[in-house]
Amino acid sequence: MVALKDFKRISEFEWEIPKGFRSDMRVSVRIFSSRKMLEQSLGDLSVEQAINAATLPGLVDAVVVMPDMHQGYGFPIGGVAATDLGNGVISPGGIGYDINCGVRLLSSQIPYDKVKDEIYSLVVALNRHCPSGVGSEGGIKLSAQDLDKICENGSEWALKNGFATPQDLRRTEENGKIPGASAKKISDRAKKRGLPQLGTLGSGNHFIEIDLIDQVFDAKTAEVFGLRQGNIAVMIHCGSRGLGHQVCSDTVQAFQSTTQKYGIKIPDRELVCAPLDSPEGRDYLAAMNAAANYAFCNRQVLAHLARNAFESVLAGKVKNWHLHQVYDIAHNIGKIEEHLIDGKYQKVCVHRKGATRAFGPGVAGLPEEFLHTGQPVLVPGSMGTSSWVLSGAPGSMERSFGSSCHGAGRVMSRQKAKKSIRGDQLRVELEKKGILIQAGSLSGLAEEAPAAYKDVDQVIEVVTGAGLTRKIARLIPLAVVKG
Repeated sequence: MVALKDFKRISEFEWEIPKGFRSDMRVSVRIFSSRKMLEQSLGDLSVEQAINAATLPGLVDAVVVMPDMHQGYGFPIGGVAATDLGNGVISPGGIGYDINCGVRLLSSQIPYDKVKDEIYSLVVALNRHCPSGVGSEGGIKLSAQDLDKICENGSEWALKNGFATPQDLRRTEENGKIPGASAKKISDRAKKRGLPQLGTLGSGNHFIEIDLIDQVFDAKTAEVFGLRQGNIAVMIHCGSRGLGHQVCSDTVQAFQSTTQKYGIKIPDRELVCAPLDSPEGRDYLAAMNAAANYAFCNRQVLAHLARNAFESVLAGKVKNWHLHQVYDIAHNIGKIEEHLIDGKYQKVCVHRKGATRAFGPGVAGLPEEFLHTGQPVLVPGSMGTSSWVLSGAPGSMERSFGSSCHGAGRVMSRQKAKKSIRGDQLRVELEKKGILIQAGSLSGLAEEAPAAYKDVDQVIEVVTGAGLTRKIARLIPLAVVKG
């Protein structure tokens, strides 16, 4: 077991487990955390999982862990690891089952005071327009050919079919389309699961939330992002649904033998992997990219449906009800990126599992309007708590492969939350705070109770205090749709 004494304290918000802590570690583990949250994290296996991840072949620098860390499958959630394209590996456990689970933020020019009496109607309309829940199916009928195009072209399919605007794509990570995706590398089972689910929210911690832009910390950057204090915004959190989950399941099963085939020794079977430069590694990368493109398109269609919901309630009542895209970003993904390693730029595969890309100012590939500000970093709260809009800072490029936290991070398992929290009581408590809830199940609501998560504001203090990001705006929830 790892104890607090095993960590080397680098600064108030940065800790290290040296490479020599265990003989099979190839690199150190770098954890961004406060002392209090680090002690909390020792209550599960997340730190041990990060140490295990540090044994994988081809790592180019430390395994990085964010303050919202908690135990996951193989890798800790909140983990970031970069592997060399030539001699490194790709591990589905370092990306996650919900491939390209991510967040989209839509802003508005609608002052809360103008529509405070319409919030209930808006959340009911969102719940009606945006299907949610386990196994939910959407109203968009796709052919097999449509699905293949979505997997290979992502949000471009949505643009061509009237579900997106050019600005939506420009303000989406990778413009909503990751190159190198191949629908041919996805199983028939994965396609069957994905076919009816485009434009659906799913369940678990996924949500659509109406927020109030409560506080702005950097007015100039907030203006660039399209955020104005006192206005309302909409946040969408979901991923690749059953399609992405099946891609991961298929790969984890296949890689059990692949790891043995290439003689890769791993301390945990959940860390199964394949060399990036192998047929199996290339096939998974192509399938993962296809699932990621499906997720980008899924959130895009949900954004279109959310706009329809707002129009149905507000058209004729407010001057401009339109929802403008701030950004859309993934937090469960493996990306081929170029980073400065030992003084030289090198292409690597960055695994981000429960971690958000946080590119700083001047990084190539960002929309022109974000080149001076750094990209928006979207960090949702936990239904009854604040959500945050940050911007990427130079420190993230130097110390975390351009990455930051992705949320609050669990402190209570879903099973424990269901046993200790009653969904009906939670709904009453949230509504007493002025937060309206549309939920498909009370047990699902209990699983995602604020008490099951860390304090998101403390998480934000770490990533901003460590210089990975800057505070731009804080949002507070007004109404939430849960599956």
